[in-house]
Amino acid sequence: MTPYLRLAAALLFGWAACTAQAALFEDDEARRAILDLRQRQDSSQEEARRTSDEMRRSLLDLQNQIEALRADLARIHGQNEQLARSVSELQRQQKDAMQGVEDRLSKFEPSKVSVDGREFMAEPAEKRDFEAALGIFRKGDFAASQTAFLDFLKRNPQSGYAPSANFWLGNARYATRDYKDAVQNFRTLLAQAPDHLRAPEAVLSIANCQVELKDLRGARKTLEELVKAYPQSEAAAAAKDRLARLK
Repeated sequence: MTPYLRLAAALLFGWAACTAQAALFEDDEARRAILDLRQRQDSSQEEARRTSDEMRRSLLDLQNQIEALRADLARIHGQNEQLARSVSELQRQQKDAMQGVEDRLSKFEPSKVSVDGREFMAEPAEKRDFEAALGIFRKGDFAASQTAFLDFLKRNPQSGYAPSANFWLGNARYATRDYKDAVQNFRTLLAQAPDHLRAPEAVLSIANCQVELKDLRGARKTLEELVKAYPQSEAAAAAKDRLARLK
């Protein structure tokens, strides 16, 4: 082989070697790039997995917190309901207690009463004693009712019941033929309350007592006064009939 050919072959061989080395270098670079890319992908996937796991844990924690809050709310709601029931029960007990106190106080406090068309304040004992005396009278036990009404008037001389008590005491005495004292009771009623619902009957009863006492002149005068003082009353009509019989 000529020197020229050997030189050409050497150059060709060197070029081929360089080309091979260049190709080999490029393959290594490509492999490293691929490995690097895979590593980055693996890192990204790992990071994504960690992120996903953290998110799942966070969501689980959040769900647990929500459930705990729901449980707390349910417990608070139950406590509120129990508290509301307790408050309601306390209010009921307080109301019952207040009513009990009022009921007990009402047994001792004066109250408004209405008797024979007259309204006034009366003590509970006052009301009880008057009604008890009147109940005895209505049973027909006139002697016992006299005692009851006398005791009542002695204890309650200024009572609003006094005019009515005198009226019934007068009737009880009339029934037992105690005419003089009966007249006194009827006159006391008229002095205390001339406009009393029982006043016309009281005047008529005085006239009846006077008739029983044989005081016919006094009876006629009383009947005339009755017709004049209470002309529209039923007692006045009865008085007119009796005046006609007494003449």
